[in-house]
Amino acid sequence: MVDEPDASDAAEPRPARRTWEDRVTAFGESRAPVAAWFVLVAAGLAALVCAMVPVGPHWLGGAGSVVVVAAYSWALAARTGGRPVVFGTLAVAIGVAALLVDEDALRTGAAVTTAAVAAVLGVMATVPAVTYWRAARECVLAVAIAAVGALATLGFEPTITVTRFEYATFGLSMIGAFAVVYRLGAGLHGLGRRGVVIVVVGGVLLTATLLYAELLRRYGTPELVSTLLDAVGWSRRELGAFPRPIVSVLGVPALAYGCHMRARRRQGWWICAFGAAATSAVANSLANPAIERSESVLSVVYGLVVGLVIGFVVIRLDLLLTGETRGSRGRRSRAAEQASALRPEPARGKALL
Repeated sequence: MVDEPDASDAAEPRPARRTWEDRVTAFGESRAPVAAWFVLVAAGLAALVCAMVPVGPHWLGGAGSVVVVAAYSWALAARTGGRPVVFGTLAVAIGVAALLVDEDALRTGAAVTTAAVAAVLGVMATVPAVTYWRAARECVLAVAIAAVGALATLGFEPTITVTRFEYATFGLSMIGAFAVVYRLGAGLHGLGRRGVVIVVVGGVLLTATLLYAELLRRYGTPELVSTLLDAVGWSRRELGAFPRPIVSVLGVPALAYGCHMRARRRQGWWICAFGAAATSAVANSLANPAIERSESVLSVVYGLVVGLVIGFVVIRLDLLLTGETRGSRGRRSRAAEQASALRPEPARGKALL
């Protein structure tokens, strides 16, 4: 009588052969692409700094700009669920063509695109922030990303009219940010009543900061205009710069408050979209030849600091209006609120869509 084979003697099934798609997915989940991206950005930044000193061949600035805009385009496409290879390659092709043809229009167009990509990436690279200090960290990160984009924008050596250049980069950045947020925030119906109020307030502040000079000229009293001009002049003389209102009043506070709200509600993305006002201003901050670079850097730093202070006030008011109390009970309530702020969202290196 033939014994039946024991189950333990049966050969173990061979593991399924990994497909090409599985290998690509596994590669995308590893740290190698992220490390390679940081190396590319660091190399491009080093080339841009050498071109500013200047040290090395004359083509370093343009090469650094192409590397940075390609890496940023790749990252933005990956973060927003697009095709990184396609957009990264397209960015390289456009940048190289602009440098080789050496036409003012192409160089300026490449510079505008670089600033807009850096501004939108600065907003999209943020993650939800449970506490204010984490929100401040996200603002610093967004500004740093946009600052590297500012160097890359300068590397293309654009021929610009400053006002047109600033409005072009601002407009493209805001359109790009809101186009992505429209999908992340589940469309307009995902706003809710509170979201609508916040977006309306943000729109009013945006309009006011864009038109504040004209509004002062038309409706401000001579004494008020003189006082404000004196304050700006004193800040530039004594502190070295004056923060840009669109950064300190709208962009940075909106980004800090938006990251804070994203940990709790999806509507926070709509507030973060207004953060592109700050990152676009940072990305084009070096384009004005009439302002020294040291003053531009100080203006960004001051705008970030003032914006974070305003953002802190806004976040505290929001927590107060939604049930935050004072004293030890308030601290316990705040700790409980932070512990419950666990709205899931993909990590910084993952696709949002």
